[in-house]
Amino acid sequence: MQKRNRALVTGAAGFAGSFLCERLISAGFDIYGILGPGETAENIERFLPSIKIERLDITHQQLVHHYMAEVKPDYIFHLAAMASVGQSIQKERMTYNINFFGSLNILEGALAEGKYLKKMVLVGSADSYGTFKPVGKKLKENQPFNPVSPYGISKAAVEYLAQYYFRQHRLPVVIARSFNHTGPRQSDNFAVPSFCRQIARIERGLEKPVIRVGNLSVKRDLSDVRDIADGYYRLALKGKAGEAYHFSSGRAVPIRSVLDGLLKISSKKIKVAIDKNRFRKSDIPILTGDCSKAIRQLGWRRKYPLEDTLRDTLDYWREKINQEIS
Repeated sequence: MQKRNRALVTGAAGFAGSFLCERLISAGFDIYGILGPGETAENIERFLPSIKIERLDITHQQLVHHYMAEVKPDYIFHLAAMASVGQSIQKERMTYNINFFGSLNILEGALAEGKYLKKMVLVGSADSYGTFKPVGKKLKENQPFNPVSPYGISKAAVEYLAQYYFRQHRLPVVIARSFNHTGPRQSDNFAVPSFCRQIARIERGLEKPVIRVGNLSVKRDLSDVRDIADGYYRLALKGKAGEAYHFSSGRAVPIRSVLDGLLKISSKKIKVAIDKNRFRKSDIPILTGDCSKAIRQLGWRRKYPLEDTLRDTLDYWREKINQEIS
């Protein structure tokens, strides 16, 4: 009987991590998932029997190395991070500690288990690009970094670290540089789920019919998390070590039109109130990525149109609010 591949997934119960675990289960992998101390397993509860969970602080070097030596993974997917730009501004030191030093611990552990390791997928971010000129250009993987938030800075630094481990130690690490993605299970610290949660509460009569929002003028390259998770899986199998790949939709969508799309499918008539407290000083005005490399080399394709993503996300929050009040 052929040995099943072992996948170690950090951030396994997170937004993208939970969908990646589902993708790996369908592909027949044995999955070892790392959750942070006190982190909820809600996103993976229904398929928990298929995942071996370990609660572990990735900033604890010795614990990380010991665990990875026990698991001996064939593939590593490193998703665990402080992932919110807004929270990174409020919790700057924590962001660097988790995103940089936590990633260093994972890279060190991967190197120690190098004879077993087929590929490590390290999840970077398009926020590493920060501001650039001309403002509206579609970015390729060779675009220089110029991050403007602690989150973007930490993600850029981790990519430099991963490249060092590839060049110096030939660690088979490949970088997923993801643009914005949304969908069910995302925290309401982000724009789309924040809109959806407020709409769902308004529909149930729990709030007045007014939705509070931040800067609607920014434009984002917005994909479905299920497509992004499939990209990470394909990257492990086909990605070229030492290289970065964009996962994006290839078009920038105004956040205003995203909100309008959600309001159209709401059962209530809702007014929009701009909340200046939700604005950021360093918002990137427009962000669009060229994903032709992933399409060409990985055979990756987006399957979910934005309309389906928005509807599924709103339905997820409707169900979540119903559960909260029942």
